[in-house]
Amino acid sequence: MDDMGDDDLDDDLARELVRLLRHVAERKQESGGELVALLDEHLGRTAADCTIVTDRIQPWRLVDADVALGALDEEAGLVGVTVPRGYDGDLRGLLRGRGSGVGLGPVDYSSVPVGPGRERRVMSSGVRLMTYDRSPVVVLQRAADPDWGRRTATMEIIGADAAVVDAFRADVRRLMVERSVLRGQVISFSGGGFDEELGGIVFAERPAVHADEVILPDGVLARLRRHVSGVAEHRERLLAAGQHLKRGILLHGPPGTGKTHTVRHLVGRADGVTVLLLSGSSMRSVREASRLARALEPSMIVLEDCDLIAEDRGMGGGGELLFELLEALDGMDGDADVAFVLTTNRPDLLERALTRRPGRIDLAIEVPLPDEAARARLFGLYAAGLGLSDGVLAEAAARAEGVTASFAKELVRRAVLLAAVAGEDLADAHLTAALDELLDDREALTRSLLGSGARATVDQGPGAGSDGGWLAYADDHADDLDDDEGESGSSWTMRWD
Repeated sequence: MDDMGDDDLDDDLARELVRLLRHVAERKQESGGELVALLDEHLGRTAADCTIVTDRIQPWRLVDADVALGALDEEAGLVGVTVPRGYDGDLRGLLRGRGSGVGLGPVDYSSVPVGPGRERRVMSSGVRLMTYDRSPVVVLQRAADPDWGRRTATMEIIGADAAVVDAFRADVRRLMVERSVLRGQVISFSGGGFDEELGGIVFAERPAVHADEVILPDGVLARLRRHVSGVAEHRERLLAAGQHLKRGILLHGPPGTGKTHTVRHLVGRADGVTVLLLSGSSMRSVREASRLARALEPSMIVLEDCDLIAEDRGMGGGGELLFELLEALDGMDGDADVAFVLTTNRPDLLERALTRRPGRIDLAIEVPLPDEAARARLFGLYAAGLGLSDGVLAEAAARAEGVTASFAKELVRRAVLLAAVAGEDLADAHLTAALDELLDDREALTRSLLGSGARATVDQGPGAGSDGGWLAYADDHADDLDDDEGESGSSWTMRWD
């Protein structure tokens, strides 16, 4: 009997303990929970009765929001908040639920890229207790969580005064653009991330290509610079004279002659300019790139191998991307300090609406194969410091009609290799032997792969070359338009809209 009485007592104690815990939980919910109590105290009134504005932003833009919010109130209090995972409702829903499932704790951070090899610690879940225009404001900042279907980040702003909330939100939006981590960067677009359709963003180092590494006839490089960067340097005078700032440049010519390298030089000297690189499949982001370029001006949009999307409609081309490109060129305001720089190997394939309508392309530069004088300078650049004579370089230039910079680079490399295999110091004879080898009929495919013309033969004498605006260059990379230069060096991928 005593044992039965003890069991009944234990059951009664257990039931009382459950009732006590339920009562404590209910009282805690009735009081609003820790989060609600915190917000009520900071705002000086019931948070659930205040104005709440929710901004859903693309995941990468959370870093811009973090920068903007920090700039508005450097002394803001930061409090960690836990939200039930998978919950995608807004803060008002949580407040009306009296804080159920929400608690306070340490602030959650994540590291995000803000440039080549650089990161920033961004609050991924937390509350900012801020003051704006002498009024209390609260911001709940949450990162995206794609594993639970939360595809966007959110910034929920709470304030007792609706006008203050609107002004605060406008300031945050302005600073997100003015202090965007993309401003002044060189970025390229790639697939992957949360949304394959919009693509991703890769930060790239700004290239350093000196003018003496770009061989051009007198005045050609200066003309390119004037059209690309000169407009930005004299924007105020141009605008005062009623002139537009938007411009379009087309570099066209055979593969391997230096179009991409010329662009690298222009990008390298455009310090502080936001550069957006589009090539291959990333051309699908031309509309988004145009919007971003307008917001982050001065800017430059580079479209490599643009004939991939701008093929003449009479030749079966003219798909959706062509119309997006034309819309981007036409839709940009004249006062937008944006330069469109396009390259192509096949100008004959380009849509007439792109190349013949005024206001889309302002300057077209042909980049044909280098003439003999240019080839001599080109070989000299690649052979600099190797001890080869001017005579053998001049002879090679005379024989190698129709070749490109890619050919010149390979020629010098083979000469060095021949000397190394023979265990000898590099000499003129090694360059001559390498040239004989490359100009042999059996190397015809190799020459083609190097972008060089079929006219180059072993018995060929000096040629007149081209009288046009030829271009050659010296660089660590051949002018391969399929090469993803943004992948070399430091790169970081993030999302944008």
